[in-house]
Amino acid sequence: MITSRLAPLLIFFLLSLTACGGSGDSSDSTNSSTNDNPADVVSDSEDDQCADSDGCDAVPSKLTATATASSALQVASLALDGDKTTRWESQHGIDPSTLTLDLGGTFALSEVVIYWEAANAKTYTVQGSNDNNQWVSLASFSDGAFGLRTDKHDVSGVYRYVKIEGTSRSVGNNWGYSILEVEVYGSPGTPLPDSDNDGVNDSLDQCVNTPETDSVDDEGCTVVIVTIEDGDKDGVIDGNDDCPNTSTQTNVDTAGCPVVTNTGEIVPLYDTSTALEPDSQFDRGDALVTRWSDRPRTRHAREDEFQAYDHYIAFYFENRSSNIEIVDYVAKGGSTIEMNVRTLFPLSPIEAENRWWYQGITTVAQYASNGVMNDLGFDGTHYNYQKVGSYNTRLGRDIQLGDKLEFEISQFSASGIPRGQANYYGTTFLYIVGEGIVPWYASAPGVGYREDSNKIPEEYLLGGKTSIHYQYTNEPNDNFLQMATNLGYDNGQTFLLGRRVLHSSTIDGQHDEIPENGVFPEQVGLTGTKFVNDRCTACHERNGGAPVAENGESLDKWVFKVGDAAGNPDPDIGRVLQPNGSSGEGDVSIASWTETDGLRSPNYQFTKGTPATFSARIAPRLVGLGLLEAVPESAILAREDVNDTNSDGISGRANRIADPTNPSLTRLGRFGWKAATISVQHQAASALNTDMGVRTSMMPNPDCGSNQSNCGADSPLMDDQNLEDLTLYLSTLGVRPQRGWEKGSEDQTIVQGKTLFKSIGCAACHTETLQTSAFHPLAEVRDQTIHPYSDMLLHDMGESLADNLGEGDASGNEWRTTPLWGLGLAACVTGGVVNPIGGEGNEVCSPHHAYLHDGRARTIEEAILWHGGESEASKQAYEGQSSTNKTAILSFLKSL
Repeated sequence: MITSRLAPLLIFFLLSLTACGGSGDSSDSTNSSTNDNPADVVSDSEDDQCADSDGCDAVPSKLTATATASSALQVASLALDGDKTTRWESQHGIDPSTLTLDLGGTFALSEVVIYWEAANAKTYTVQGSNDNNQWVSLASFSDGAFGLRTDKHDVSGVYRYVKIEGTSRSVGNNWGYSILEVEVYGSPGTPLPDSDNDGVNDSLDQCVNTPETDSVDDEGCTVVIVTIEDGDKDGVIDGNDDCPNTSTQTNVDTAGCPVVTNTGEIVPLYDTSTALEPDSQFDRGDALVTRWSDRPRTRHAREDEFQAYDHYIAFYFENRSSNIEIVDYVAKGGSTIEMNVRTLFPLSPIEAENRWWYQGITTVAQYASNGVMNDLGFDGTHYNYQKVGSYNTRLGRDIQLGDKLEFEISQFSASGIPRGQANYYGTTFLYIVGEGIVPWYASAPGVGYREDSNKIPEEYLLGGKTSIHYQYTNEPNDNFLQMATNLGYDNGQTFLLGRRVLHSSTIDGQHDEIPENGVFPEQVGLTGTKFVNDRCTACHERNGGAPVAENGESLDKWVFKVGDAAGNPDPDIGRVLQPNGSSGEGDVSIASWTETDGLRSPNYQFTKGTPATFSARIAPRLVGLGLLEAVPESAILAREDVNDTNSDGISGRANRIADPTNPSLTRLGRFGWKAATISVQHQAASALNTDMGVRTSMMPNPDCGSNQSNCGADSPLMDDQNLEDLTLYLSTLGVRPQRGWEKGSEDQTIVQGKTLFKSIGCAACHTETLQTSAFHPLAEVRDQTIHPYSDMLLHDMGESLADNLGEGDASGNEWRTTPLWGLGLAACVTGGVVNPIGGEGNEVCSPHHAYLHDGRARTIEEAILWHGGESEASKQAYEGQSSTNKTAILSFLKSL
């Protein structure tokens, strides 16, 4: 299926020359179709032609229109945008479906041309109307074949509305109706009767005999014009203005009162007006339909001997994504499961297997139902494949509700792929018949099979529906790199392109993982005159945090926020120390550590003098960002207790941040160590700006102190599409489930640790469960239960963790509650793996433990012991536990 962003409606006319009374020219000026296309409905009638002032027939032209549809997975206006790579797409499986055009006035119609996408109609009619109610058939068509098709119909009559009504779909069309473009041709028609000359024809006029001087609405009724007084010209009428006489340059709220930046009412990022991407699952009436995306993998999900499942293949960004659709008829009383797969590059006609019903008898990758998928052809963008089944070959019976369909699709490319290996497998998924795709764990089912797959309990799914299955391939460094299990049907390739942005240098464009991945040309030369590092992954090791460098080594994987004595930007540096580039601002490193009672804190040395105020920040892990953006503001603000009214010692508060694209709006701070950015895209643009010296349309001004001039203001802007791709990638990374259920039974030490974690007060800030908003545009993160263990608020953590530089409303003592998902995996992600004996499958974790905002804590327990301020009581409660209880609490935290 073809997908595209909404393009503006293109307005143009196709003009042709006609002979009028020319000497010696007796040719007829009326054109008629005489080809043998069965879609052509030929009419030689000239009764619908209108004469011009010279007595000649008016020239039919392409008419402009607006469009509505009975349903739309892709909006109706895409059938009128002049772009045959976009389309209107109806909801799937609904007959009839209609597309209605409003020409804006009456025209003598001559021709309707329909450019169908492969998912087209077998039978349909073209109809005309002047009131969008009573319809007249203009043309009909039957026996349409699946595939790209252009149908031309000669029509006649004077109409304002044209409707295309699909009544049945072509054989092989298992989706809906898709139209790339509709063109309607005609001439100005004979005006319909309008007795009172108000511009509304009598058949539509609800107010007859209105005076000709009156302005009327679409129903012919007089429009009453009310004079609105706004004395201070602030955009709020005087009757609603609570603050009259504000200056015209003042930003005001709906009551007409000035909005004070950073202290005003928080405006939600998303609400009922937000445009939503399609849900990943919907009830079609006759079937439950689930749609999502996948990527290629080198080996299988249970093969720990290769350690080659969770990594990314070479050239992963070159049309390597795939999209999967399961049409579950069993869920609605039917008997079959239909699985449709689409790819951007064709699959091998003899190796594109779709393996169903896991057995694992002879190998850990054996399935009971194999075979090559049926090739449904190319639709102009995607290659389409299908497998249909009604029999559970594992259990030897018909498919039933609740059956566990584990499957894996072989993404073996056809010959001719431009670069890279052709033979790859796909992700191992578990589909519960009648329910949907679920994250799975492997368990021993007993006699007959090596193991089985089962749904992970929902309380273990830290990332809700984005959660991925447990890792059984022994690749501990790759835990934060994975797609969300529910990655959107149309977002697979975008995810991979966004990943390429993350991994490519903004100086030379070079990809950092595999040399063969080469250069990303659009990234070359984006970095300005000063920067910290030249790629996102330099600081975010495999989407985790940065390591703590040895004493004396440059901290060019960290960020140092800086300021003058009052906390304003340093006049010689700006907001962030950028050590590298032609205008580099000096280096910083750890000179030494001060250790007291087993806890250490860093001492820094700056080559160009210590800033008056500064704050050292280590890069945080990146998983779960989209989910945190989707938590509604009201849920976070409900936990604010600025004055500790309940006297529990906890007084969390939100950071209120001006929207970078509209500073008059106050948003909730969500990201960063002090919650200083409002969205995933804001966080990405901010890091690009200050950490990498890259300008974007969101943040076009480089970080520059008042005494600086050569800050890179002329460097090129990053392409908006690349920023959007990067944002989607960061928003849809999958979250590993909480460990403790990998073998199908609960680890009781972890269960006890969770209970103790709550009892000593840790959950007062590290809130276990949040619900995401129903209004977030991304279906991946919308309307689901998550377990981040964070309240997203600022808390005073005491003097021992404080720095001397605030940010937004946050003081030096205040830090945002760090989400704990991924905590137990972080050390192996940052530290990576080593292979002490060589050979395939022998890599082992080389952990690098660095916790808290500056990496000072070498263990999770040290991080606990650094807690002070509002968390002092919980820390003391931990210190008072028995060694057994402490072990249980730490086991719980490591399971996250």
